Amino acid sequence: MEISRKPPTAKGQAESFTGEVWLDPITRGLPPSEINVAAVHFTPGARTAWHSHNGGQTLYVTEGRGRVQARGQQIVELHPGDVVFAPDGEEHWHGAAPDHFMTHLSITEGAPASWGPHVTDAEYQGE
Repeated sequence: MEISRKPPTAKGQAESFTGEVWLDPITRGLPPSEINVAAVHFTPGARTAWHSHNGGQTLYVTEGRGRVQARGQQIVELHPGDVVFAPDGEEHWHGAAPDHFMTHLSITEGAPASWGPHVTDAEYQGE
């Protein structure tokens, strides 16, 4: 058995996020596993930039209200208990609703995210 102490909460990097975002790492798999799990906390209106994941990404919303969008699709509102799966290579973004905080677990397997441009305010509003 191994017990790990929680590392400090880290502020999301400005290159990858718009607004205030905080990350709490939960676990990284031991080889050969490449699983990475983190709790990601978004303030109202905060969001990721467009990005994709080799191996895909699963999101599990734990609290608040959020938004998610895959490139070329409609924005979907998220609620606690919702599970989102973005398949391998699908460009997408996710974040909090304009007037709510939102926390989700991010579960990925494989290489780090491939980051694209920031989501514009117009994109965030669905315009």
